[in-house]
Amino acid sequence: MSQTSGSPKASEQDERLSALYSNTTAVRAIASAVEGTIGPKGLDTMLVDTQGNVIITNDGVTILNRMEVVHPAAKMLINVASAQQEEIGDGTTTATLLAAALLQEGVAQVERGVPVTRVIEGIQVGVQFALERMQSRARSLEEQGRDALYQVAMVAGREHQDIARLVTESARLIGDEKLNSEDFRLSDTVMAVVGAQSQVFQGAVIDKQRMSPQMPKRVEAARVLIVDDELEAEELDSEALGTEAGFLLYRQYKEEFRANLVRLVSAGVSAVFTDRGVSPVAEEVLGEAGVLIVQRVMQKDLRKIAEHTGARPIKRTGLSKGTEELHKFLGFAELIYEDERMENIRIVGGSGKPMATILIGASTEEVVGERLRIAKDAAASVQAAVRGGIVPGGGALELWASREVEKRRETVRGMTGFGVEAVAKALRRPMTQIVLNAGFNPLEKVEEASVAQIEQDSDTLAIDCDEGTVVDMIAQGVFDPTPVKLHALRAAGEVTVAIMRIHTIIRMKEERTYEE
Repeated sequence: MSQTSGSPKASEQDERLSALYSNTTAVRAIASAVEGTIGPKGLDTMLVDTQGNVIITNDGVTILNRMEVVHPAAKMLINVASAQQEEIGDGTTTATLLAAALLQEGVAQVERGVPVTRVIEGIQVGVQFALERMQSRARSLEEQGRDALYQVAMVAGREHQDIARLVTESARLIGDEKLNSEDFRLSDTVMAVVGAQSQVFQGAVIDKQRMSPQMPKRVEAARVLIVDDELEAEELDSEALGTEAGFLLYRQYKEEFRANLVRLVSAGVSAVFTDRGVSPVAEEVLGEAGVLIVQRVMQKDLRKIAEHTGARPIKRTGLSKGTEELHKFLGFAELIYEDERMENIRIVGGSGKPMATILIGASTEEVVGERLRIAKDAAASVQAAVRGGIVPGGGALELWASREVEKRRETVRGMTGFGVEAVAKALRRPMTQIVLNAGFNPLEKVEEASVAQIEQDSDTLAIDCDEGTVVDMIAQGVFDPTPVKLHALRAAGEVTVAIMRIHTIIRMKEERTYEE
């Protein structure tokens, strides 16, 4: 006799798996918020807060991070997307969809009676095998031609040709050596300004203005000093100042500081960038000498200036160094000037490493914000492609990997194989959603693509979202960076396993503090 859902045994199983069902429902809800944005026909999402502020975006991580979420499993999934963004800079929607699909398929196997632990083991085996097979299909940029870099930017940049062109030009100016550096992010060189003309600026742009209108707007052959500190004299606490000795020490600090400022001028310093504030004395002495001062510059911008000009950041205590020693900390730039209309500082011709800044313009705040997100995604994808190569996009690689995992499933003994099967099914999800968003029947079209891949022994075939026909993604110029794909699947597998391991959800008591 078949087991009905109303039987004691079924009821007992439902109660035992209640945490898993609750978490799966929450994850599915999160995935549904971004699934409509994937692919060339994906649509935008409007985010509205209680004040009526509106963000219209197609960017998965922006949608997820701005959503109001309370469920812990949903937050885990959002953290996966954030990690994908932090590590790679793109592919957040793919990571979210794969995680939701893996969890859904895993739960389906549990409902068939497969123990959760066996499903988890199978998912881990299947994900690892899929990663290995997908990695084996990576193509180098040289193999496809350098124009492939522009195509990567086009796909990640949602077919904004101007943004793809600017990002590609910037990457070529900077060079592969810099793009492969672990501490450099091309996306950090992207700036967006309302009313600006979109361009690649060969130098550094800092979103700051000079400290005072009396300071020069333009400095040629600039000798650059970076103060990774506040530019003012050493201070004493109020208690020390209350003593005669303390007051004398305070006066000594002030005199030494002024002498140090004069030494900076005699050393030829003509531009100063500081991490924190600048005292009136420093503003007076340096300003009268025609030195350009920019204060409260963000750390990442200070690093950018240092790298481009060759300057070595110095603390305020180091200002007492002799002139010859001080010269070792100075950088050089052919020109530093303030663009008053754009309200930023531009540094050109630094003696350090070459640098390019991608300036993105638009007519309104809302539009410029979205164009900034698009440009950053494109820049991150281009850098990932340089580092790890490219693979066919459009869900083609995942569909190919799905069949590879199916083959692996045949070699796995016991119930662990059901978890491997869950991975194979989940890998079809990206193409399924892309086709659905394009307005076609995903069951029909994904099967057509799969059969074509088998017949042609290819990993590049997917569905054209305009015509609904099977096409070669490589021939169409639809590329994805290999690291984006690999990290998305790896992250999805990790969060799926983490959620499936949760047996019980218990609300923690609030920690209370008692005043004595």
